[in-house]
Amino acid sequence: MLFYDFEVFRYNWLVVIMDTDTKKYNVCIDNPNGLKKFYEAHKDDIWVGYNSRSYDQYILKAILLDLDPWELNNHIIQAQQPAWMFSRDFNKFQLYNFDIMTDVTKGLKQLEGYMGNNIKESDVAFNIDRPLNSDEIVETVKYCKSDVENTMEVFMQRIEEFNSQMSLIKAFNLNIKYISMTKPQLSAIILGARKKRHQDEFEITIPDNLKVDKYSYVVDWYKNRLNRDYKSSLKCDVAGVPHIFAWGGLHGAKEKYYGEGIFLNCDVASLYPSLMIEYNYVSRNVSDRNKFREIRDTRLKLKKAKNPMQLPYKLVLNSTYGAMKDKNNNLYDPLMANNVCVAGQLFLLDLIEKLENHCELIQSNTDGLFLKVRREKDIDKIKAIAAEWEQRTRLQLEWETFSKIYQKDVNNYIVVHEDNSYKSKGAYVKKLEQLDYDLPIVNIALREYFVNGTSVETTVNNCNKLIEFQKVVKITSKYKGITYNSEPIPEKCIRVFASRSLSDGPVMKINSKDKPEKIANTPGRCFIENGDMKEKRISRKLDKQWYIDVAKKRLEDFGITGQLKWEV
Repeated sequence: MLFYDFEVFRYNWLVVIMDTDTKKYNVCIDNPNGLKKFYEAHKDDIWVGYNSRSYDQYILKAILLDLDPWELNNHIIQAQQPAWMFSRDFNKFQLYNFDIMTDVTKGLKQLEGYMGNNIKESDVAFNIDRPLNSDEIVETVKYCKSDVENTMEVFMQRIEEFNSQMSLIKAFNLNIKYISMTKPQLSAIILGARKKRHQDEFEITIPDNLKVDKYSYVVDWYKNRLNRDYKSSLKCDVAGVPHIFAWGGLHGAKEKYYGEGIFLNCDVASLYPSLMIEYNYVSRNVSDRNKFREIRDTRLKLKKAKNPMQLPYKLVLNSTYGAMKDKNNNLYDPLMANNVCVAGQLFLLDLIEKLENHCELIQSNTDGLFLKVRREKDIDKIKAIAAEWEQRTRLQLEWETFSKIYQKDVNNYIVVHEDNSYKSKGAYVKKLEQLDYDLPIVNIALREYFVNGTSVETTVNNCNKLIEFQKVVKITSKYKGITYNSEPIPEKCIRVFASRSLSDGPVMKINSKDKPEKIANTPGRCFIENGDMKEKRISRKLDKQWYIDVAKKRLEDFGITGQLKWEV
């Protein structure tokens, strides 16, 4: 495997390539023949980059074609045009490129910030209108090498992305060239989909085994042609809970709710794949639609045998629905996608209607419900009613019991089991990974409060690792730059901390009209630390009270303003 990154200037270009076999870095500077020779020797290897699907692989191919990489760079970045449009001859080159970028909104520098690595920008500006001097070349190679090292670190954090891609290729005997494709693209290939034009996007069908009486007006809303617009939605109360029914999913929740007692979570197992199989909602672009069922059945057999090869089959099942919504995918069939989404919502509404007299509805989401029951013996009654629903709908429910819930809204909640284990969802309470490690102390403080009853003051004040207090911010290309204490700084991505120093000010982003705007969720007084964070301890300069206040504000967003009776 080769990890690589290009840097392109008006009169210079360079690439740093790390060979994982030899453990050596290969640096090529303004040397097309040298790069061509290296490519020929390594064209059967897998090349890994960050955003390389959209940028680096095409810079490489442009140099192999003796095209000007600077012109292609401007085509991609300035004109914001797809790189493949620049030259048809790009297709002449074999390149097994794997892009470890999974979120187009997050650049490599931002992930470096989350990981606690050095995010200081190179002193060499990319818009220099002259050839680089020797010192600038050395500095750029160092900067590029750092990006390659960070790409490798991101790769290791996301190793499952690569392993799952390879498992798809192996399980379905695909050519290694498909390593460069996304999982939805691979799903289209595996299912043998061929693009067709459909003009019936909203000609939905309602399953004939649906039984909705009390809330039949919701079913009528979907049947009404006047509502067949993706901007339309129906807001109503269901089982005493505000709900929104729309063309993208069902959402209903008691906002700012918390409680303790006997709670049930029932999720529909593999809801969308199951609907596609049981109700023939697989994309019509698939010639043999039974193949989707065969993949599901194979996956279940492998899963029962605890065979890890069940993963690639699961990936195909879970990727297909999204692909049916993608105009650029051969599985694109919006009618079938709408059928899946609407049927899923209405079947859940069907289940709520049958259960609401036997429990309290706390939340409805895309594929499941949160319920509160009064007594243990009520659980058997609820499951008996649900079993009839399962038999009729040919869908299967998975059950879980918990004892406490704290719910800001449908997208932010934490549930706690009797043994104090918990599950959480949403930016406020999720367990942060290395690649989204942003204001971690606040998340930790909320979870400690909810699970163990520890005050946020105790959690914040007992922490002495500076990285736990970091806030990583990145401005988009819509803004000209960042100022700190009214002075411009070169970075577009920075790491800030709340400061007790009266001489420290805010960080601001400069808009297209040269007007400063405060960067959201940053302290009014802060200091910047863009170096390596891993071993840094806090100093007296850090304003811990700011983090305590943020945590308490988030508790208020959950509806908690005073002391809970189970708080320690």
